[in-house]
Amino acid sequence: MKFHLEFERPIAELESKINELRHLTSGQDVDIVSEIQRLQAKAEKLLSQAYGKLTPWQKVQVARHPERPRFSDLVSRLVEDFTPLAGDRSFGEDRAIMGGFARYRGRSVMIMGHEKGHDTESRLRHNFGMPKPEGYRKARRFMELADHFNLPLISLVDTIGAYPGLDAEERGQAEAIARCLETSLSLKVPYVSVIVGEGGSGGAIAIATSNHVHMLEHAVYSVITPEGCASILWRSAAKAQEAAVAQKLTAQDLLGFKIIDSIITEPLGGAHRDHPLTAAKIDQVLSQSLGELSRLDGPSLQKHRREKFLSMGRTLPMN
Repeated sequence: MKFHLEFERPIAELESKINELRHLTSGQDVDIVSEIQRLQAKAEKLLSQAYGKLTPWQKVQVARHPERPRFSDLVSRLVEDFTPLAGDRSFGEDRAIMGGFARYRGRSVMIMGHEKGHDTESRLRHNFGMPKPEGYRKARRFMELADHFNLPLISLVDTIGAYPGLDAEERGQAEAIARCLETSLSLKVPYVSVIVGEGGSGGAIAIATSNHVHMLEHAVYSVITPEGCASILWRSAAKAQEAAVAQKLTAQDLLGFKIIDSIITEPLGGAHRDHPLTAAKIDQVLSQSLGELSRLDGPSLQKHRREKFLSMGRTLPMN
């Protein structure tokens, strides 16, 4: 049974009716094809209307949709010969961050990203996509390997944030994220990131400090979750919807602020409705980005990345 968000309920009811009619056509000799087509057209119109005017809070909900494509879903469609690597060579394995060598359009690359999991068991195994210090040290290892072997680096970002537990703080969470940022800015290979779901705080930017940063249309990218922001500003997570508006966390806002480089359109009704098409759209943007960046030499790539992030905030509107 598919999961539907609150604002999708009218659409869900229509789709349920369409499915019932389809079962009738397969079980009885009744010509109701035209009725199915009429309802299908109505459902698509409702989808277009709903997703064409999503509020920031609704975009947060879409970005968190449990059926949204995860790292493993996208990797299986974007690259070939994926060879996962494990461990940080210091403490242990953190499955919230996954990555390894792969072949993208015939070229060897390093690809990494957050993995949230698909069901209760896998979500627990991947810690809901919230890395601990060993996860970021593993990510740094991926970066250094990509630089050593002169391989383009791709990262797929989808995390509510770094794991906030006491054990993570005891093992140096802040230092691990800072080291990731330091390593990212020193790389001399093409580096492209895509925010595919949630881009939460340092948990996201640790592996998104790249030459080109792209976002799926209904993804979000912010310094803190709306709930966390509301708890700080209003002492109540119930104000999350107001916080989401104030945070300017949508792809459309961030493109205007020049925080990201482009918006990748999603299939009608969101990426969770069509994984193959979502992957195809990401593939197109990745190919273009890597093609542009491959024309630059190592020092130019490094300079481009540093200047990109140093320039952020200098020209933002004050209102």
